Amino acid sequence: MAAQEDRSAPRHPLTIAATLRPSGATGFKTVVTDLSLSGFAAQALTNLHAGTLCWLTLPGLSSLQAEVVWNDGNTIGCAFATLLNPAVLQSVVDRCS
Repeated sequence: MAAQEDRSAPRHPLTIAATLRPSGATGFKTVVTDLSLSGFAAQALTNLHAGTLCWLTLPGLSSLQAEVVWNDGNTIGCAFATLLNPAVLQSVVDRCS
Protein backbone atom coordinates (compact mmCIF):
# COMPACT_ATOMS: atom_id res chain seq x y z
CA MET A 1 0.00 0.00 0.00
CA ALA A 2 1.28 3.46 -0.86
CA ALA A 3 2.40 5.86 1.81
CA GLN A 4 -0.39 8.26 2.68
CA GLU A 5 -0.18 11.10 0.18
CA ASP A 6 0.99 14.27 1.90
CA ARG A 7 -0.06 17.12 -0.37
CA SER A 8 1.60 19.57 2.04
CA ALA A 9 5.06 18.10 1.36
CA PRO A 10 7.11 20.62 -0.62
CA ARG A 11 6.85 19.83 -4.32
CA HIS A 12 9.80 20.39 -6.59
CA PRO A 13 9.02 21.18 -10.23
CA LEU A 14 11.63 19.61 -12.48
CA THR A 15 12.05 17.79 -15.76
CA ILE A 16 13.75 14.43 -15.54
CA ALA A 17 13.71 11.48 -17.93
CA ALA A 18 12.73 8.28 -16.15
CA THR A 19 11.24 4.84 -16.71
CA LEU A 20 7.87 3.83 -15.31
CA ARG A 21 6.81 0.18 -15.16
CA PRO A 22 3.22 -0.64 -14.24
CA SER A 23 2.69 -3.92 -12.39
CA GLY A 24 2.52 -6.79 -14.87
CA ALA A 25 3.49 -4.63 -17.84
CA THR A 26 6.52 -3.47 -19.76
CA GLY A 27 8.18 -0.25 -18.64
CA PHE A 28 8.03 2.89 -20.74
CA LYS A 29 9.94 6.15 -20.91
CA THR A 30 8.35 9.10 -19.14
CA VAL A 31 9.19 12.56 -17.86
CA VAL A 32 8.78 13.33 -14.17
CA THR A 33 7.53 16.90 -13.79
CA ASP A 34 7.09 17.16 -10.01
CA LEU A 35 8.80 15.34 -7.14
CA SER A 36 8.28 15.34 -3.37
CA LEU A 37 9.11 13.09 -0.41
CA SER A 38 5.77 11.35 -0.83
CA GLY A 39 5.30 11.09 -4.60
CA PHE A 40 5.61 12.45 -8.10
CA ALA A 41 3.77 13.58 -11.20
CA ALA A 42 4.79 12.27 -14.61
CA GLN A 43 3.67 12.27 -18.21
CA ALA A 44 1.77 9.12 -19.12
CA LEU A 45 0.44 8.38 -22.56
CA THR A 46 -0.67 4.98 -21.27
CA ASN A 47 -3.96 4.96 -19.38
CA LEU A 48 -2.99 4.02 -15.82
CA HIS A 49 -5.90 3.88 -13.40
CA ALA A 50 -5.86 4.97 -9.76
CA GLY A 51 -4.70 2.07 -7.63
CA THR A 52 -2.24 0.72 -10.22
CA LEU A 53 1.07 -0.30 -8.67
CA CYS A 54 4.14 0.84 -10.57
CA TRP A 55 7.90 1.23 -10.27
CA LEU A 56 9.68 4.48 -11.10
CA THR A 57 13.35 4.38 -12.05
CA LEU A 58 15.19 7.70 -11.86
CA PRO A 59 18.80 8.03 -13.09
CA GLY A 60 21.21 6.75 -10.46
CA LEU A 61 18.54 5.29 -8.16
CA SER A 62 16.99 1.87 -7.61
CA SER A 63 13.38 1.43 -8.69
CA LEU A 64 10.88 3.11 -6.37
CA GLN A 65 7.51 1.45 -5.80
CA ALA A 66 4.49 3.73 -6.05
CA GLU A 67 0.74 3.69 -6.56
CA VAL A 68 -1.17 5.79 -9.08
CA VAL A 69 -3.40 8.22 -7.16
CA TRP A 70 -4.83 10.25 -10.03
CA ASN A 71 -4.78 10.44 -13.83
CA ASP A 72 -5.91 13.47 -15.83
CA GLY A 73 -5.40 11.87 -19.23
CA ASN A 74 -1.86 13.07 -19.94
CA THR A 75 -0.32 13.20 -16.48
CA ILE A 76 -0.43 10.84 -13.52
CA GLY A 77 0.16 11.50 -9.85
CA CYS A 78 1.66 8.72 -7.76
CA ALA A 79 2.36 8.17 -4.07
CA PHE A 80 5.54 6.32 -3.11
CA ALA A 81 5.11 3.11 -1.08
CA THR A 82 7.82 4.44 1.25
CA LEU A 83 8.68 8.11 1.70
CA LEU A 84 11.89 9.20 -0.01
CA ASN A 85 14.84 9.95 2.21
CA PRO A 86 15.15 13.78 2.32
CA ALA A 87 18.83 13.58 1.31
CA VAL A 88 17.94 11.48 -1.75
CA LEU A 89 15.21 13.94 -2.74
CA GLN A 90 17.59 16.89 -2.38
CA SER A 91 20.23 15.11 -4.47
CA VAL A 92 17.76 14.49 -7.31
CA VAL A 93 16.46 18.07 -7.15
CA ASP A 94 20.00 19.50 -7.17
CA ARG A 95 20.91 17.42 -10.24
CA CYS A 96 17.73 17.85 -12.23
CA SER A 97 16.00 21.16 -11.57
